[in-house]
Amino acid sequence: MKHDSIERNVGLMIVMMMLAISIGGLVEIIPLFFINETVEKVDGVRPYTPLELRGRDIYVREGCFLCHSQMIRPFRDEQLRYGHYSLAAESQYDHPFQWGSKRTGPDLARVGKKYSNEWQVAHLMDPQAMVPESVMPKYPFLQQTKLDYSDVADRMAALRLTGVPYSANQAELDKNIKQFGADTAKMLHMPDASKNLVDQAQNGFGGIAGNYDGDAANVTEMDALVAYLQVLGTMVDFKKYDNDQFVKYR
Repeated sequence: MKHDSIERNVGLMIVMMMLAISIGGLVEIIPLFFINETVEKVDGVRPYTPLELRGRDIYVREGCFLCHSQMIRPFRDEQLRYGHYSLAAESQYDHPFQWGSKRTGPDLARVGKKYSNEWQVAHLMDPQAMVPESVMPKYPFLQQTKLDYSDVADRMAALRLTGVPYSANQAELDKNIKQFGADTAKMLHMPDASKNLVDQAQNGFGGIAGNYDGDAANVTEMDALVAYLQVLGTMVDFKKYDNDQFVKYR
């Protein structure tokens, strides 16, 4: 049998396997270059504000995606627990996306505004105090660590290269960056005297206002992470749509 001779020849077997994998990969990847609507346009989806962006970076840095996925599958039990199934458009500005494949904790795709800022802070400080059965580690240092936003301009510029529409050109991006201080101070309800604590960019991206960590005198990593958590799942108003309108994206 021909397959017997192939299986006994390690070199030939490796070549055949690589050929099969390559063909399969090309079949899946090539069509994406010819589909104009691979990611559907959905009202409300926007790039992250710089504060939310730094919060997302902290989320990735701390490995939160290892225990919490951000993808609700289109199954009845998933939607009953978490809400509307995830749309591709919701992750179009995520580089990399946070879909995940494991849930030690609940899915976070719709966690935004589900709990108050105070609850999120208390949960991050001491998860077991809020959910006794939780195995999540404590993150009190987030509230004690001032947010490093010195390179937020570089982070935004890098994401712009991947297609995130922060601005059309470098001059506009630089202009946006310089307004981060006043806008972030407004989001966090900081007093005017504290605006000089932040001197980089937001320029009206539409972030959710609120003093996230309760400290109006400082912008901390806790502020950034809670800002990110509170925006998850809030960009799309699913009440405007019924399931039939999204059936083509299933």
